[in-house]
Amino acid sequence: MPFAITQTCCTDASCVAACPVNCIHPTPDEADFATTDMLYIDPRSCIDCGACADACPVDAIFPVERLSASLAGYAEVNADYYEGKPVAGKLEGDSPLFHEWYPLKFTRSLPADMAPLDVAVVGTGPAGMYAAQDLLLHTSSTVTLYDRLDVAGGLVRFGVAPDHPSTKGIGESFARFHTHPRVRMRLGTEVGRDVTADELAQRHDAVIWAVGAPVPRDLGLPGEGRVGSIAADTVVGWYNGHPDVPRDAVDTAAGRVVVVGTGNVAIDVARVLTAPAADLEGTPIDPAALAALRTGAITEVVLLARRGPEAVAATAPELRELLGRSTVEVVVDEHDPRIAESLDGPAASPSHALLRGARREKIDWSVPAERPRVVFRFHSAPERVDGTTRARGVHTADGTDIPADLVVRAVGHRGRPVAGLPFDDDRGVVPHDAGRVEGRPGHYVVGWIKRGPSGGIGTNRTCAAETVGSLLDDAVAGRLPSRRPASRLGAITRRLRRS
Repeated sequence: MPFAITQTCCTDASCVAACPVNCIHPTPDEADFATTDMLYIDPRSCIDCGACADACPVDAIFPVERLSASLAGYAEVNADYYEGKPVAGKLEGDSPLFHEWYPLKFTRSLPADMAPLDVAVVGTGPAGMYAAQDLLLHTSSTVTLYDRLDVAGGLVRFGVAPDHPSTKGIGESFARFHTHPRVRMRLGTEVGRDVTADELAQRHDAVIWAVGAPVPRDLGLPGEGRVGSIAADTVVGWYNGHPDVPRDAVDTAAGRVVVVGTGNVAIDVARVLTAPAADLEGTPIDPAALAALRTGAITEVVLLARRGPEAVAATAPELRELLGRSTVEVVVDEHDPRIAESLDGPAASPSHALLRGARREKIDWSVPAERPRVVFRFHSAPERVDGTTRARGVHTADGTDIPADLVVRAVGHRGRPVAGLPFDDDRGVVPHDAGRVEGRPGHYVVGWIKRGPSGGIGTNRTCAAETVGSLLDDAVAGRLPSRRPASRLGAITRRLRRS
């Protein structure tokens, strides 16, 4: 029986490299790879060797016959991706053997006598760790990992929902490098407070910035600053125990929560807030958050969207998981005739098609939900956050008032300027050329601070490969700036040891 890739796929393509018959697509060389929600195994070509499952860092690949009831549909999802696609290489008759391989490419050529590099990586999230992993596995470099928090992990530790433990599991893959003999850890060290960008450049041959996009975007609405109107980052940090988020940051006494946005973060927030506490026990959820949810009153989360169902931002795996839960009802509010037209018309995406499986009704917002539910409210641009001293609901552009005791904005992120580096304020990123920071030789960027807040965990692997490739090209060509002599680094070293 073939294997199938399931909901927690991180798209880092470790499985692609492991497959001996090239039956996992899209590959990083294919155009679809940049936009795909997940990777897919062709059941016609899979030889049931299990190499992909062994390589998967998030435990997302299983034999079809061993798929659990909640994941059983992924056998069809994988097969559907290959519907109508040809398969090359055949045995006698019509049995497929393997997919065609792309020509082998060698993207790096390093001299055998290349001197070891000393590289700083600022940020221990997925982007930084993929860069560190690349350097440690493929060169003799020494890597110093800097993070402003006292615990490593970044978004893997503090950004993944606690009911997705297998996705968090990729952190274990990264953590094995924390004790690598060529790695130094500088946790609790904040650039700008404990050390400057120039000082890092003086201490290391190169600096890779993997500082993410930590600033949540605002809606720009009247009343947005009221108590009870918060960013989705606050909710995510709250249930993950982020040290910067107070344990009482989320008021679970609210009966109805309005979340502005329909992306994966919005879905995560809706799923966790409506989950039975028993389902979250035994997960990495923060104990204070679990206790608050257990005694809380949240029964309804409304996902508010400016556009229609065809533009839903969540990926198909996230929606499939939400729709497959038996403990919560998923409803589409049919307040606008355009919604039915969209859902009954041609599917614009797999996510759009999945929404057809949700129940439809016209919601009366004056009536509380009788059982836990998540409501998609499309064609409802928010105009203001109602209330006096605290948020009491949202008023939409079509004149509807949706009462709520908690309003959450989940409309994306942007990068924060790094002192000493250029910054594109319009895009919220550091300007670069293939990862090289413009005007700052020896400085490089990777992850969301490089490309903006797009792509999942695995996207950072190819992103990091490009950046590390640029760094190594510069090292070979002699373009890295000279470091300050070791005898003049004593003050910096002493200060870092105290941080």
